[in-house]
Amino acid sequence: MNKRGALFWGLLSFMMAPASTEAMTREEIDGFLGNLGADNQYDASKGINWSVLPGPFYTPELKLGLGTAVAGVYRVDPNDRATQNSSISLTGFVSTSGALGLGMKNYTFFTGDEWRLFVDGSLAKIPTGFWGIGYDAAQGNEQKYTQQSFSLHPQIMRQIVDNLYVGVGWDFSTYDAENIDDPNPDDNFSRYDAGGRTLSSGVTTSINYDTRDVITRPQHGQFFSAEYSLFDPSIGSDTHFSVLEMQYNYYFPLNDQDVLAFDLWGRFARGDVPWDRLSQAGDSDRLRGYYQGRYRDKDVVSTQIEYRKKLNWRHGYVLWVGAGALGDSPQNLGDHPLLPTFGAGYRFEVKPDMNIRLDLGFGKESTGFYFQVAEAF
Repeated sequence: MNKRGALFWGLLSFMMAPASTEAMTREEIDGFLGNLGADNQYDASKGINWSVLPGPFYTPELKLGLGTAVAGVYRVDPNDRATQNSSISLTGFVSTSGALGLGMKNYTFFTGDEWRLFVDGSLAKIPTGFWGIGYDAAQGNEQKYTQQSFSLHPQIMRQIVDNLYVGVGWDFSTYDAENIDDPNPDDNFSRYDAGGRTLSSGVTTSINYDTRDVITRPQHGQFFSAEYSLFDPSIGSDTHFSVLEMQYNYYFPLNDQDVLAFDLWGRFARGDVPWDRLSQAGDSDRLRGYYQGRYRDKDVVSTQIEYRKKLNWRHGYVLWVGAGALGDSPQNLGDHPLLPTFGAGYRFEVKPDMNIRLDLGFGKESTGFYFQVAEAF
């Protein structure tokens, strides 16, 4: 077993202690986690209920690292018992590759769930690699560089009929490729007119149909989203291009502890698309196990099915299998072999409907071990 697998299963074995020692272990763990706010309780009178937990990870691009997750649960109106809890997660990481970064994800549900405000953001410095564009390029050699990036994506949505929302937002990012390894006329960056600094700024419109019981850990319902983004120099972008991103999820409860979750996702880019804003296969949510950025092209689609099991106390686990494809147009998505993914994950509940997840994903010739807040989809 490689070191990534040993780390994952060692941690899982520790958390799944034998029943003979479980009673004392639970009390000790509950006491310790209570001091960190991870008491698996929600008290509306406290405003935002915070939890702080550290955890290890290993991804193909970041290598071995340590992350910290700060998860908060709150309600805009403490007296509103019908609307699902709002949440905010802040993540930070540092790794042996020299990478460091911060991330933020916020879901705010206003009283009656007629309005929603969602915000994603990240700031990172990551030594990484660029293979080029397309499936064939990803089979070649990488060119190493250091990524300096910032992104921010707020969107506000209004319910127009039951479970149907329309929204507008802004998608902004800057990306610098620094310390490029051995630049020459034949390298990947020159071949694909990539590298340097890019700035992308676009307006977004979206439509969502959402019957999920809760976003952070759905047990039943379905979700459909279509988001169209238009980037143009008139609103600050370097180039003119557009992106259509679509997602469909279905959650089928087998019983009170078991759920089958299905995910179908696609991203389609058109126009003068900067190399850093091409569609990518592989991250902590989809095609887990792949080096993020190795497989990139204008269009990427992926699907996965995940079995989620709630065990006793706060424990749970998941198993998944999936596949993805990429190409420069929808009709060319089948020109190359599929990218398979499968894996297993451990879940630990820190707040009601809020899990810390540890996922071990296997892709084609690569493996990733992820530490994140909330479910992958």
